[in-house]
Amino acid sequence: MSLPPSSRPAEALVVAADGSIRPTSRAVPEEVPVSLVYSTVPFAVMMLTPSDLEDFAHGFSLTEGIVADPAGIREVAVEAEERGLRLDIRLAPSDLTTHLSRRRSMAGRTGCGLCGIEELDQMPRAAPPGTAAPAIDVAAIRRALAALEDAQPLNDETRAVHAAAFAATDGTLLAVREDVGRHNALDKLVGAMMRGGMAAAEGFVLVTSRCSFELVEKAAAIGARTLVAISAPTALALDRARALDMNLVAVARRDTVAVFHGMDRVKEAACP
Repeated sequence: MSLPPSSRPAEALVVAADGSIRPTSRAVPEEVPVSLVYSTVPFAVMMLTPSDLEDFAHGFSLTEGIVADPAGIREVAVEAEERGLRLDIRLAPSDLTTHLSRRRSMAGRTGCGLCGIEELDQMPRAAPPGTAAPAIDVAAIRRALAALEDAQPLNDETRAVHAAAFAATDGTLLAVREDVGRHNALDKLVGAMMRGGMAAAEGFVLVTSRCSFELVEKAAAIGARTLVAISAPTALALDRARALDMNLVAVARRDTVAVFHGMDRVKEAACP
């Protein structure tokens, strides 16, 4: 099926400081309810930009712990429903059995990555790696940030969506995904990396949002050892990055970056 467009025009009135009023038209991103159904069993309804939905199905399934690797997903079908879209995700028998044994109801939102959990021990927890994170060059981070500015067509059009990207160790962008939700953008990126056979440990992840606990967890779920965020981290995100020994670079700009963890591994970075 053909997916709905990712944006549409909207009419508005611009009121200037001098009191003048003028009509304008600008693009706004679409936000569509998407139902995730695993082997006929409904699991979640998430609000998404209707693009790269197969990537989202793979990435969400991995970062939510429903599958452990791409082999756990046999097929993904996108279907139109009266009030949105439906992702039919067929799991391998062993993954379906495991999923049904710990299934939770999840009413999703674009801004929440822990919707629907009933107990604190249901919070996702990536396993700490057994080796230290590799060193990373600030020049590569700057190169990736500069390239990312020109790799967000939907944000260029609407100025209202987030992006998540994966870059090689030299800063070359290998994949970029966009969505109205920052967690969704990262799940789409994770799915694209899964399907493309990209090894997260062989590069670094960038997000154009604040760095929350859930983004650290989702990045760690695919083995990423460095996370770069354009905005600042939360205290819990920093605690989790430390526990996972993940290089955490935030408030990242082309001219300056702040290294919150991994100070001895981020080259050219001055320790505070």
